[in-house]
Amino acid sequence: MHCWKTINVQKQYGHHRIFLISAIFVMMVFSVFYILITAYKDNPVSDQLFPLFVLVFLMIYPIHKLLHFLPLMRFRSRLRFSIEKHFNIIPVLAMRIHEPILKSRYIVALIVPFMALNSILIVGAIIFPTFRHYFAILLAYHCGLCVMDLLYVKHLIRSPKQALIEETDKGFEILISPTNN
Repeated sequence: MHCWKTINVQKQYGHHRIFLISAIFVMMVFSVFYILITAYKDNPVSDQLFPLFVLVFLMIYPIHKLLHFLPLMRFRSRLRFSIEKHFNIIPVLAMRIHEPILKSRYIVALIVPFMALNSILIVGAIIFPTFRHYFAILLAYHCGLCVMDLLYVKHLIRSPKQALIEETDKGFEILISPTNN
């Protein structure tokens, strides 16, 4: 096996640029989704369940991380977990792959939170249009969390089919066998 390419989205785009892309994505998703769902069902909105909204808002990130883990559960011996602090106060759960896994499996692990949580939030907004503003905020926030995952998927899609993915200090390495060039 040799390294075909190393991907480090943080280094390639920069922290500020990723934050800006994420913020723009959040605003766009909220605006478009809220307008569409309001056009579909224009019921009055309610703030009755605000404490539940705050609880769900705080739980989106841990659920997102759990959904990344579920497709890789069979390979848990190849994973390492740690809690890192961003800006010296924000705890971030990090999951690192220390042995290679198939590219397709890793792409599924990156996409599952985006598909699962966003589907639930969209259906929730349709079923409970009185709380569509809550669902729109949660959907936009979750889409903002998914920006990094989607950037990695964008790079991984272009790699060779039978590639393996391994995480190092430099970023994600796309490994291929010499016969797969």
